[in-house]
Amino acid sequence: MADTNGLSDKIKGGVSKVKGEIKDQVGNATDNTSLQAEGKKDKLKGAIQQKIGKLKE
Repeated sequence: MADTNGLSDKIKGGVSKVKGEIKDQVGNATDNTSLQAEGKKDKLKGAIQQKIGKLKE
């Protein structure tokens, strides 16, 4: 059955945002700019996924 209420998009978005925040913080702490950039990208991806989920409501 297809997800019509956007819940799975919201959950995936939340996971991506948390994963991205962790990468961003670890990259910041270790002066790893590529990991930081990857974390910021994951956070953006998560925000977009959550917005898609809200639109499906």
